[in-house]
Amino acid sequence: MIAQTPKPPYYAVIFTSTRTDVVENYKEMNAAIEEAVKDAEGFLGVEDCRDGLGISVSYWKDLESIRKWKNNPLHTLAKEKGKKDWFATYKTRIAKVEMDYDFL
Repeated sequence: MIAQTPKPPYYAVIFTSTRTDVVENYKEMNAAIEEAVKDAEGFLGVEDCRDGLGISVSYWKDLESIRKWKNNPLHTLAKEKGKKDWFATYKTRIAKVEMDYDFL
């Protein structure tokens, strides 16, 4: 689903990853994170896909909202489990969206 974002500027957090073979508790944690982030201050939406390489782009009102989500206890737990079990590699990028346009 394409996220419905407001008029720019806003921010995008781009999380790119490759997975390990460990699947235990991954789906459950992912579902919990998806539910929790909906209530996070400044969260605007998310788009993600996985076909070997996983890419998740979340959209945020401002950098302070991103910082608060980064320090959210559930998100912190997910990051720890991700480093330990679920992800072989990952990279996080934060970008300011200055323009967008669509064909919906």
